[in-house]
Amino acid sequence: MKKLILIATVIIVVVTGCIKTEDPGGPTAKALSNEWWITVTVDGNDILGGHVAFTTYNSSPDQDSIWIDDIGNFWNFKVKARADYKALTFATTDAQNDYYDSKVTLTGGKIIPNGGHSKTGNIADSIYVEAKFNDDPDNLTYVISGTARTFRAEDDY
Repeated sequence: MKKLILIATVIIVVVTGCIKTEDPGGPTAKALSNEWWITVTVDGNDILGGHVAFTTYNSSPDQDSIWIDDIGNFWNFKVKARADYKALTFATTDAQNDYYDSKVTLTGGKIIPNGGHSKTGNIADSIYVEAKFNDDPDNLTYVISGTARTFRAEDDY
C-alpha cells in the first residue's frame, strides 16, 4: 500500500510540475510572425504585377524585434525591425540589409488581425508597411501590403 501511495504521489508531482500556470512575459513575436501574400505599390500602381511571398519572423533571442524578409521577391532585403508586440507594429531606420550591403527604412509597419481577405475571400490578418532603400536611385517610397497566407492551396498565388 505504501508503494502505491508513493507511486501516485510521484505521478501527481510530475504531472502538476509540467503544467504552465503563468504567462512567461506577455506578447511575443508570434503575434507578428507569418507568411504573407503581398503587393508592392508606388503611388497606387502595382509595380510587381501581382502577389509575391513575404515573411515576418522571430529574431530570437531578441525580445523586441522581428525579421522582415522579402525572400528575394522584391528588393532582395532582409532586415531586423523594432517591434511592439502589444500594438502589433514594427519599424526600423537605416537597418543593414542582411542580403547585401544596403540600408532599409521601414515605417508605419503594422499587422491588423482579421483585417483582410485571402484570394478566395477567407478572413485573414493583413500587413502594411512603407519601405525606402538607400540604393534606390529614384528614392521612392514603396507600399508593401497584403494578407496572411492561409495555407490553403486555393488561396496561394
